[in-house]
Amino acid sequence: MKPHYLTPLFSPRSVAVIGASDTPASIGQAVFANLLAGNFQGKLYPVNLNRKVVGGMTAYASVRQIDAPLDLAVVATPIRALPAIMKDCGRHGVKTMLIAKDFSDSVPLEREILNESLAIARQYGIRVLGPVVLGMMRPVAGLIASSYTSKVRPGNLALVTQSSALCAAMLDWADSKNIGFSSVVPLGEALDVDFGEVLDYLVADSFTQGILLHVHHIHDARRFMSALRAAGRVKPVVVIKSGRFEESGDGLTPLAHRLDSGEVFDAALARAGVLNVSTIAQLFTAAKVLAANYRVQGSRLAIVVNGIGPGVLAADSATRMGVELPSLAEPTLALLDDVLPRNWSHGNPVDIIGDASPMRYRTAVKACLDDPNVDGVLVIFTPQAGTDHLTTAQLMIGLQREATKPLFLSWLGDAKVSESRELFSKAKCAHFRAPEYAIEVFQSLAAYHRNQQLLLQTPGPLEGKREAPDLVGARALIHAALSEGRSVLAEREAKQVLAAFSIPVNPSELAKTADEAASLAEHMGYPVVLKIDSPDILYKSDVGGVELNIGNEIALREAYHAIVKRARRARPEALIEGVTVQPMKKRRFARELVVGVAHDDTFGPVVTFGAGGIAVDLLHDQTLALPPLNGFLADAMIDGTRIGKTLAGFKHLPPADRDALKDVLLRVSEMVCELPEIREIDINPLLSDGDGVIALDARLVIAPPPPRAKRYGHMAIMPYPSDKVRDAVLRDGTPVQIRPVRPEDAQMQQAFVANLSEESRYNRYMSSIKQLSQMMLVRFTQLDYDREMAMSMVHEGENGEEQLAIARYITDPDNESCEFALVVADAWQGRGIGPMLMNVLFDAARDQGLKLMHGEVLAGNKAMLKLMHKLGFSVNVHPEDRSLTVVSKPLTGAAGGE
Repeated sequence: MKPHYLTPLFSPRSVAVIGASDTPASIGQAVFANLLAGNFQGKLYPVNLNRKVVGGMTAYASVRQIDAPLDLAVVATPIRALPAIMKDCGRHGVKTMLIAKDFSDSVPLEREILNESLAIARQYGIRVLGPVVLGMMRPVAGLIASSYTSKVRPGNLALVTQSSALCAAMLDWADSKNIGFSSVVPLGEALDVDFGEVLDYLVADSFTQGILLHVHHIHDARRFMSALRAAGRVKPVVVIKSGRFEESGDGLTPLAHRLDSGEVFDAALARAGVLNVSTIAQLFTAAKVLAANYRVQGSRLAIVVNGIGPGVLAADSATRMGVELPSLAEPTLALLDDVLPRNWSHGNPVDIIGDASPMRYRTAVKACLDDPNVDGVLVIFTPQAGTDHLTTAQLMIGLQREATKPLFLSWLGDAKVSESRELFSKAKCAHFRAPEYAIEVFQSLAAYHRNQQLLLQTPGPLEGKREAPDLVGARALIHAALSEGRSVLAEREAKQVLAAFSIPVNPSELAKTADEAASLAEHMGYPVVLKIDSPDILYKSDVGGVELNIGNEIALREAYHAIVKRARRARPEALIEGVTVQPMKKRRFARELVVGVAHDDTFGPVVTFGAGGIAVDLLHDQTLALPPLNGFLADAMIDGTRIGKTLAGFKHLPPADRDALKDVLLRVSEMVCELPEIREIDINPLLSDGDGVIALDARLVIAPPPPRAKRYGHMAIMPYPSDKVRDAVLRDGTPVQIRPVRPEDAQMQQAFVANLSEESRYNRYMSSIKQLSQMMLVRFTQLDYDREMAMSMVHEGENGEEQLAIARYITDPDNESCEFALVVADAWQGRGIGPMLMNVLFDAARDQGLKLMHGEVLAGNKAMLKLMHKLGFSVNVHPEDRSLTVVSKPLTGAAGGE
């Protein structure tokens, strides 16, 4: 693979410091001094218009006078000089620029100068980081292009932050804890290089084992989520958010009003497979533990202690933090009964009594580690008469080396156990001065494991095994309402949209007169429900617009007139269409639930689930998730609520149909994927029992989508592009399917690479690899679909599905062009697969608005070059490497090479 395009920024071979100075307390002096003191191994060039020498080195009046290539220019001059500097750097061929300077956003002139400078940078292809007053650091390379005056240690953590001030505080805190960094990147204004591109570089950076992220605001949720999910698949990422409570819901429905922007952010990070923390201390602790490859496979913790007091306190902390203390399995209890004193606790926490010997500790801890109900063990030691802290510590270190589950060690006290703590540090064991810190770390690891499971979910907007929704009918209803200037569908219209997606609804029929209502009720059968029908009245009960359990015609006629009278008195300006008639549903054992959608200003649509009816406002029992959903994610939403725990049967309530409820969540997810006009949905109550589910009431808020928006452009997470799945037939009559790659294709992808000839592998990967590394396999099969696409051609053979070929593209930073790759299995070459698959790839790239596709082909790969000519690519010798050929094709025209 060729170097990342940000390599000149992170690992430059030559750096010019424009504004380098000997003036004390100036940014130019601080930055240049740090570069000199940091032992940077590349070439340094001070640039100063008025000085011949800076820091004992020859200074240049302009980068134009430097007779050498420059990877990075660090600018420490006033903002007003930036346009001229940018032109000089562009003409010299500078690849990247760091603006190590603050600017005043309140001064319009400085903003205009920055915009002008950025336009020049784009003209010359210069990538720009900043403006950011702190600069940036690459301690592992001795690159300290920063005005920061304190020590920064090299290490394996990368720190990316939106605040220079917070970054400086983090660095000071980290130094006191002997924590080092591979990279420190304050983004500042992020006018050009942003979160996504920095994360992309760090994912492939061998010096970085973990990534720390400080986020305050997000400009582009799709790009942020795309990069974060790519990083989260490969390396541990820990995020801290500032300004969690600056935004609140402002929609029409109660669900939207209760939407907490902090909770939405948490849900987004969970889907990205990263860990969210709330303090700087937690940030670094979690990062160190994750980077040291500590992992758990669940949230169940066993506590082993020689004293019930500390054990109960630790159990209280676990309960407060949401950590499960499971019951030990019967074989474990039997073993402990046999080997422990008669008065041991007989449960979890496992109190092995104050005089516990090292071997008693080992036996009890080993039994808990072997217990299938346990995911990790916290060992608490209290120094008491007859105990041996050092030997116990040595046994725990040995036990951790042979165990597959993690141990968390907390030796209480100070001087008496200091030798054991030193032993733990040397052995790199997870040890803590207080049990609550250990429990906090375990809880973080459990959350990280759960989020990693969420990251693996790549659901499609439409589930193939379900009845396809009536998209035409649903869109017609919504477009008709929008054409009338309405933003809220009537209840009967909302139910029609739900029914179009096969969500069971209680039917609603409009009656404009009492006679029509009586006729409808007679047809439906009594008892019935009457509700006022008005596009201006969202909540009917607020105006007395609902009458329940009407049992005969006389009562119905009275109720009809009473409802209309009350509604007109409460809302005289409202347009009243009439009254809807609905069957009165009585389901004795039904749970009242709510399923909805709210709109977050940053992340777009958010699906919610929880207790419905009046419990919505009383219990606040709800979970939320970003769509698209699948069965795993729907289960996680249900299990995250208290009401969800009643579905399996609770006291007098028989079990409810959980699958029917999951189907509603999946269908609502489909709705917001396919209908970008939807802003809010409120299905409340949704009755759920053993006979299924039914929506008794529904509200739907709509708005026109942005003009010329891309498909799924309204969503933070790109759904699986089911619309690109197609069946085809090869020239020899072989039936095949062409579809976007899925995560579950990993094994098939590995087999495909392994079966390629050495020549084909070299032509594709430009190396002699025999199989893909785990990182490459994840990278190739767990796609974002927004900025990359991989189309696989598969054939159903005797031994199951076989991959015949794969074509992929990755979008360039300009979001207008992309780089492609294609490989066809040796046994299937010469059957027209290449042109067929590339034309599908062209269409996918066009759908994303891309205008140019390009790639690099080995000059000796004659078959591929022939195909490129056939498909209309221009073919040219690589300007820097004659063994490579550069091919490119505009995507504005029709596909070729059929």
